Amino acid sequence: MPRLSISEVTTYSWSFQRDVRTFARYGVPAMGVWRQKLADYGEEKGAELLAEMGMDVSNVYFAGGFTGHDGRSFQEAVEDAEQAIETAALLQAECLTVYTGARAGHTKSHAKRLMQMAFEKLLPVAEVNDVVLALEPMHIQAGSDWTFLTDLDATLRYVESFGSPHFKMAIDTYHWGRSRKFYSLIPDLVPQLAIVFLGDASASPDEEQNRCLLGEGGISLERMVTTLVDHGYDGCFDVRLMGEELEALNYPQIIEHSCRYYEDLIATVSVD
Repeated sequence: MPRLSISEVTTYSWSFQRDVRTFARYGVPAMGVWRQKLADYGEEKGAELLAEMGMDVSNVYFAGGFTGHDGRSFQEAVEDAEQAIETAALLQAECLTVYTGARAGHTKSHAKRLMQMAFEKLLPVAEVNDVVLALEPMHIQAGSDWTFLTDLDATLRYVESFGSPHFKMAIDTYHWGRSRKFYSLIPDLVPQLAIVFLGDASASPDEEQNRCLLGEGGISLERMVTTLVDHGYDGCFDVRLMGEELEALNYPQIIEHSCRYYEDLIATVSVD
């Protein structure tokens, strides 16, 4: 049965400790851990707090940037990703979300070569630590600073080419909720999914990623979730919300609404 998760991105300004305790108080069974918040709190302490509160980790957010767009060298980005894998293993996270980095002036072939080199180095580390790497593509209008992977089909085929249970995909409904191709890919996509992020928006994806409360935008979340579950997806749905439209609300309001919306949504899904 799919489970609700809430990303720490949703509660951007809260601390790791406050996130864990508040999510637990609302009965949220899992959370997406943001590495920076965890590092500020302390990884060992964080793992102990998660265990104390009975909180599962749906994903660790994030590693990547292999193209050097953020100023790091290729080797620095790989070493950081190796540390992120160890963190994910410590937390017994279901996956580590990974982004290639922006194209950053490279030719397409060189950017792809850097990505290939990175995963050839990282996948053995992930396998040893029993961590799933979840590669996330993004909409071309919204993810230029994060990844050059903007084609859902091409990303799926790339992940499939590795044939590894430790290398899968992450998708975000914000990016693909208006994609005609999404539904045609579902049968092949579901076996490769490690995590699904839930996001909604009133407008098409853009760099600001201005999202809204679940169910109040133009994305057919009920259709997307139902189709995914009907085709066998049983992982977490991690709520990832941010943007100007949400600034008038406080975090407890967003959490409460997300929990209520998810409960109503999943009740409509028929699970064999």
